[in-house]
Amino acid sequence: MKAVAFNGSPRKNGNTAQLLKIVLGTLEQEGIETEIVQLGGKPIRGCIGCRKCGQNKDKKCVIKTDIINECIAKMDEADVILIGSPTYFSNVTAEVKALIDRFGVVARANNFMLKHKIGAAVVAVRRAGSNIVFDAINKPFFINQMIVPGSTYWNMGQGAAEGDINSDEEGIKNMKNLGENIAWLLKKIK
Repeated sequence: MKAVAFNGSPRKNGNTAQLLKIVLGTLEQEGIETEIVQLGGKPIRGCIGCRKCGQNKDKKCVIKTDIINECIAKMDEADVILIGSPTYFSNVTAEVKALIDRFGVVARANNFMLKHKIGAAVVAVRRAGSNIVFDAINKPFFINQMIVPGSTYWNMGQGAAEGDINSDEEGIKNMKNLGENIAWLLKKIK
């Protein structure tokens, strides 16, 4: 059993990464292998709407100049996919938007290759807008017939400066609960 998490924040150790690490730590305690991929801050291109992935059906995007195909391959191998993003003007980062657009289309074009895998959004926010980020990340999971578990609140934590998230007790609890729910669900599926 394996979980892969994508950190869409350009801050490698920022609040988004810390939230993802809480979820991953909970999964590791349950015997699930984990990996985190730094997405934010890398040169990543958005989807160009060419639909070649539907013609090629090779589980790849035709754009080969960035890490998205590596990310899609990691998603294909994993049982659990976490995507984390800070809230930028009430939305995901550009890197996360490129990832969700491109993996979403590739997965659908390849006979819903991620069907029945577990997907979850993890959102860091300073104050407001996190529901839009949460929704943006979850939509490609739903449209690809993935399973999206819940927590005791939306999967978000609040903090501005790096490390502020550690003061958000409710956010930390949400991430631990999310990890526990993912582990329980994964064990039921397997």
